[in-house]
Amino acid sequence: MDLERMRALLATLQEARYAGVRSVSYDGKSINYGSDAELANAISDLETRIATATSGTPRRRRWGTVASKGL
Repeated sequence: MDLERMRALLATLQEARYAGVRSVSYDGKSINYGSDAELANAISDLETRIATATSGTPRRRRWGTVASKGL
């Protein structure tokens, strides 16, 4: 899914949540969420995906070992 579609779906999900609706229609598909928690999880997942897509590749961490004789 491209970034613009994710942003549009995020806006749709947020509007539905704030309106107290648990059914969302998008791209000719209808999705029914069983609870507000499921809807909140879907919103959180989309926010994470958008953040990952806009920030580029994740930063790599380097690990190393340091040792001394304590002198």
